Formats: sequence, C-alpha cells, structure tokens
Amino acid sequence: MCSLEGKTVLIGITGGIAAYKICELIRMYKRAGANVKVIVTPNALNFVTKLTLQNLSQNNVAVDEFDIEDYKPEHISLADEADIFVIAPATANTISKLANGICDNLLTSVACAYTKTIYLAPAMNCNMWKNKIIQENLKKLAGLNYKILAPESGFLACGYEGKGRLCALETIFNATVDLPLKGKKILITAGGTIEDIDPVRYISNYSSGKMGFALAKEARALGADVTLISTVSHPDAIIVKSALEMRDAVLEHLTEQDAVFMAAAVADFRVKNTAGQKLKKVDGSDEITLTLVKNPDILKSICDTEHKAIIVGFCAESENLLANAKEKIVKKGCDYLVANDISRKDIGFGADENEVHLLHRDGRIEKIEKASKEVIAKEIFKRIWSINMN
Repeated sequence: MCSLEGKTVLIGITGGIAAYKICELIRMYKRAGANVKVIVTPNALNFVTKLTLQNLSQNNVAVDEFDIEDYKPEHISLADEADIFVIAPATANTISKLANGICDNLLTSVACAYTKTIYLAPAMNCNMWKNKIIQENLKKLAGLNYKILAPESGFLACGYEGKGRLCALETIFNATVDLPLKGKKILITAGGTIEDIDPVRYISNYSSGKMGFALAKEARALGADVTLISTVSHPDAIIVKSALEMRDAVLEHLTEQDAVFMAAAVADFRVKNTAGQKLKKVDGSDEITLTLVKNPDILKSICDTEHKAIIVGFCAESENLLANAKEKIVKKGCDYLVANDISRKDIGFGADENEVHLLHRDGRIEKIEKASKEVIAKEIFKRIWSINMN
C-alpha cells in the first residue's frame, strides 16, 4: 500500500445504511499514514456513532455548521486542509443538494468551498438510483469538480436486488490515491486446467488457484486494472476450463495488457479424442488406453506474439528446481519466471504458503523466503516494479 504520510483525507458521511462501512475506509487511510478528518450529517449519526468515528480517525468528528473552536469558519478551514475529499455514502438527498448549490449543513458547505476534486460514492435504493432527476444531478456534478464512483449491483439493505450498493472500499481508496500501478492493465491466470476424458472424467492437477488469486488481490491493491482468468470459481474472474479455452481468453486480452502473470498450472497434454459418452468397462480387459496430445504452450506463444507487456511465467518443479527454471526462462522467452518446489508438502499446490525463486531474464535470481501467498505476491510485485511498500 502506498504512503499518505503528511496528507489529510476528509471523509463526508451522509445518512444511509452504508455509513457503517466507512469505518473500514477510515482504517485503510490511517494504515496508509493519512491524517483523517470526518464530517457527518446529523442523519448519518443514526447509522454510526460519533464516538466510533472519533476513535478510528483519532480526530474530532465535525457535525454542526457553527461548531467553531477558533476564529476560522469551520467549513473554510476543513476545505483548506483537505488533500483528498471523499463523500461516502452519498445519498440521493445530498447529491441533489450538491448539484444545486444548497449549503444547509456543514458537509454541503465544505463541499461548496472545496476547489479540488471531490470523490462521490453514491449508495441508495435501485429505483432511487434510476430516478431521472438523480441521474441528471449526477451528470451535472460529473461535469464539475466531482468524480462519481458508481454503485454496484447486488442485494440491497432495503430488500431489493439491483444497482445502488456502495462500491467496494478498495475502489474508493484506489481512485483517490496515487498508487504505484494506477492505470496499468494486468492479466493474471489461476488454477489448474481441466482436460475432459469423457462427460464424467478428466485430467487435471492439484493447483488451487490461491497464488493467482493472491496476485490479483495485490495488483488491485496497487491500483491496477486486473483481468483474472481462472479455472477455479472466483467472483471477479473470467472462468475457463481447458488449456485451449485459457489460451483463447489470454490471447483475446493480451494486446491491451501492461503485464501478464501466467500463474495457472496448464496441463501439458489433453485427450486426443474426448468420448461423447461415459466410457464403460470392457469385459475381459483390465486396461484402457488414452491417446494424449500436447496442449499449446500458452506462455511461449504469448512471448512470441507482438506485445507491450511484461511477461511473468511460473513453473512448478519436483526436482532440480533452479536448473529446470533457468532452462525454462530461456526456452520460453519470458521476462521473469517464478519457480517453486512442489515436492514439499508445506508449500506450493493447495498450500496457503509458498517459497519461490524469482528469475530475471538477465540471469539474476532472487529467493523469496517462505511466507503466505499474499506476502509472496507483494514481494513479487515489489521486486519486479521496484515498488516501495510502506
């Protein structure tokens, strides 16, 4: 996570049920080193307490328009101090006031006096969100100094299903800070491919997808726009099954990427002729013969394709780890190769921890000691982009 040392973040909370979520957003900014100040509308205190917000922000929470501790008008001093200004959740009521210059509480007065970008994260009932007046007001604000962080679709507190749920806190955080990978597009593959034998049987491997998921999570935390292609179910992933499907998905998205992490365990072979019906036992025979053919080498094919991306390969070895990895990075032509030893039961496939070697194209090798896969992901990004992780 980037450092916000010396920066003041002003968070405005309005009277919606999503107000409780902002407690964690405050913690995110505090962990990044920011000085966090909070303004609440009176109705917001129906959903989250002033004492809670004061403890999390370690600052007094401003509510009243004329609660002035010194000679400075509160709405002007707060506006002058803030480097980053977020209003979340932003109710339909507050959005409409802001769009029409109404300053009837401290939050709207501060917003009126603020001259830089204001990040607005709406949250409301789906029918309210679709209301033409609200949409016109949002369009008006977007043309001014407001950045609208659109709500997500899903189950709402009011019982409806639709668009209106506060966007992810990571979306708010990433939009408001200068993250190391902000604006970068990164493609990541995860999981082990599945090669059908017949409608009920298949060839695969023990890859859980955990390393790929950890890489995707870290890339998003660093501000990247992530395309995750996985054989394992994940809410943010393009789901594929076989090596051929994964190859097609990777090549479809390759040209727009700044980096590609091929963390998936792609099967080297597939069945030549997949049976359309379940294979039956044959009387008098204790054997069955399957003819396998090579799957395409996705890593080598993207390295051989014209692209602008940094290509990071992964290899899982059960013996001669570094010797095989050195040979592979030359053969594949990738920029980096992450090698891990799957002969050990405490790391690798299915485990929550890993220990890897990061090979550079120029011959350098860096060992990343045993740690959780989340920490390994952080270290990989740190070393490839020389990111200063605070």
